[in-house]
Amino acid sequence: MKQSEYDGRQDDIRGWETPEIETFENIYSDKDYNITMTIPEFTCVCPKTGLPDFAVLRLEYIPDKCCLELKSFKEYLLVYRDKGIFHENVINKVLDDIVKTIAPRFVKLTGVFNARGGIQTTVTREYKK
Repeated sequence: MKQSEYDGRQDDIRGWETPEIETFENIYSDKDYNITMTIPEFTCVCPKTGLPDFAVLRLEYIPDKCCLELKSFKEYLLVYRDKGIFHENVINKVLDDIVKTIAPRFVKLTGVFNARGGIQTTVTREYKK
């Protein structure tokens, strides 16, 4: 396998300390229902050029005992604005943090990243309890 100039440059992502996301009690935890959020103005930074990357994130989940508090989730996402991070790592890190925070019955996160260098990237990951 050919060595990449990126080897080791994203090793900190899994352990990266991001802000805590607040939650609230799901008083309908005996019911299965879907919550869908669209984040049309997500930004992060290209780890190679330092230029901003733009994406639309779509989060779909079935809550269990608690739900994501929207303002807190928005503030959580803002820390990515200054982070040099691959698109794939954005989706994996955000989903890991959501699962850790609310332990949903099901969650799916899709990131549709604007074209960069003529290539548009879409990354999707799902988790099921």
